[in-house]
Amino acid sequence: MPTPDPARLARYGLLHSYLRQELLEELLASVALEPEEREAARQQFMEERDLADEQALQDYARSRCLSPADLDYRIAYPVGVWKYCQQHFAPKAESRFLARKQSLDQVVYSLLRTKDPGLARELFLQVSEGEADFGELAVRYAEGPERATRGIVGPVPLDQGHPELVGRLRAVESGVVLEPFAIESWWLLVRLESLLPAGFGPDAADAMTQELLNEWLEEEVSRRLEALARGPEPVPIAVSQPLP
Repeated sequence: MPTPDPARLARYGLLHSYLRQELLEELLASVALEPEEREAARQQFMEERDLADEQALQDYARSRCLSPADLDYRIAYPVGVWKYCQQHFAPKAESRFLARKQSLDQVVYSLLRTKDPGLARELFLQVSEGEADFGELAVRYAEGPERATRGIVGPVPLDQGHPELVGRLRAVESGVVLEPFAIESWWLLVRLESLLPAGFGPDAADAMTQELLNEWLEEEVSRRLEALARGPEPVPIAVSQPLP
């Protein structure tokens, strides 16, 4: 099969994704799968696509112009990526998690936004003195989308919020209503409901491993794009293997 023209791929907005897949194919060439792993991958591939038998699998491949080798590659791809990640990135997952732990913590809080500072102060006094329910006030007075959820936001990653809001939520105990404060054109009334610290378990390990793979792939794709930009003839770039 002829090598795709980088200029044409770039025209169609496909160059970045092509280089990424090319990199993955080069990496997976070094991953050996056991026969039982290949068979399990084949069964999963068929189940995910609701293919009842081998004939259905072959019809699927034919309808997508996949050669037998291409079909085998597609089938083995998820398991190959997983094995490569376990070999090269999984050992670094916990360190990555510890470096990012604060940004992975989740939070639930009540929020009421208004552009009237006087109203924000009045509502703060009502809630903090127990004269009104936060949720009912949010339904009645909130001017943001929190109105539809009775003011409840979350659980969401803590680092998704505005830095000013994040800093205040980190410094307060659950159940405390913060005095109204301004962010841009809004006055915010906020109560921390719960802070959910992130823990390093299998799901977090998988997420960190995937992040490390994606980060490395982006760096390598950028290197190849820079080499192509220096053209006119593409210069082959050796894959920079991750350190074990």
